Amino acid sequence: MSAETPAAPGRDEHYLSVFRRNFRAWRGTRPFWAGLFVTLAGFPILYFPYANLQLGHVTLAMATTAGAGSLIIGVLLFVLGLSLWFQKHVRTFAGVAAILLGLVSLPVSNFGGFVIGFLLALVGGAMAVSWVPGQPPVSQPPGVPASAGGTPEGAVPGVAFTKDTAATDSDTTVLRPVDGTDGPNDLSGTIPVNGANGRHSAG
Repeated sequence: MSAETPAAPGRDEHYLSVFRRNFRAWRGTRPFWAGLFVTLAGFPILYFPYANLQLGHVTLAMATTAGAGSLIIGVLLFVLGLSLWFQKHVRTFAGVAAILLGLVSLPVSNFGGFVIGFLLALVGGAMAVSWVPGQPPVSQPPGVPASAGGTPEGAVPGVAFTKDTAATDSDTTVLRPVDGTDGPNDLSGTIPVNGANGRHSAG
């Protein structure tokens, strides 16, 4: 292969580029960031009740009487975050459950992991509830050109229209058909020049 030959996608690319492209495609089809926030919310809620803080020679235990509750809430948030990644059809249930668990963690687990886990659970749950799968773009048929302005309202297909040169305001432009006659397009029957209905005015 010469130096001028372009690299074939997926075959001659670096494996990191392929992994990054595949991960971006996988991430775009599910509430990835909602699952990440909900998963991260479980760690401070689970960690702080079982952690010990060293202050010199003094050990400060942050354990509470509801340590088992903190363990359950943290594990459930972790499972809900993974469910948002791999079972995206349960996003509404998982989002509502994450918000409720975040609220319950306030009195149970050191103010929701010192408010860190509480805020992450609320943000991730709200993002999960509001996430919807994207719609594929509507493709234009290959033989039909896309028109920017479209057909004027009231226009007849197959009849060409031109702007009146006497009008200067674009909002009050008068359109008349190009059919070889210079007379106005009067359909009331009072002017039979254009052959609208062939009747004269009754006076």
